[in-house]
Amino acid sequence: MAEALIRALIAAANQAVAAHRDELSGLDRAIGDGDHGHNMARGFGAIAEAADEIAALPFGKALQKAGMTLVMKVGGASGPLYGTLLMAMGKTGDEAPGTVADAAAALEAGIAAVKQRGKSDVGAKTMLDVLAPVAEALRAAPPDPRAAARAAADEGLAATRDMRATKGRAAFLGERSVGHLDPGARSSALLVHAVCDVLEKQ
Repeated sequence: MAEALIRALIAAANQAVAAHRDELSGLDRAIGDGDHGHNMARGFGAIAEAADEIAALPFGKALQKAGMTLVMKVGGASGPLYGTLLMAMGKTGDEAPGTVADAAAALEAGIAAVKQRGKSDVGAKTMLDVLAPVAEALRAAPPDPRAAARAAADEGLAATRDMRATKGRAAFLGERSVGHLDPGARSSALLVHAVCDVLEKQ
């Protein structure tokens, strides 16, 4: 069961990132160096190439292996940050989260690690502005967790348009960063939707 879930998650994440590679890099060109989509596609492509090895591991170890792959394969900030997210989530337990509360706890552990690694927080126009609302939505034990996670991700992403970036290359633009969606928030929203799509089919 865990192996099939891991394979499905890897495939869905890789497909989502690959399909939106140019969009993500376009968003990054507006406020960064324009390589976010290509870096993410390279990283998740590497995870897909290692799917046999990763899927053979317990769920938590698989997340850690996927995270390490991103750290090793992806340049810029996205590799270390997404890698840190997955590794911290994987360290919360070897088994896949059995309840919505377990999933929230794992995501919260990942978010805490990303905050520490990136020295950032919610409101700085980053991936955290999607991930933190998703964790909060799950922690509220909604009747439809997948719908709540998708809605929180979309709302968090939309909110980054009016934010002023204070971290990363976008911070150098100051007020000029306002009016643009954050590419990291967009990739996070894509991944949240991909995970929810997989879980609906389980």
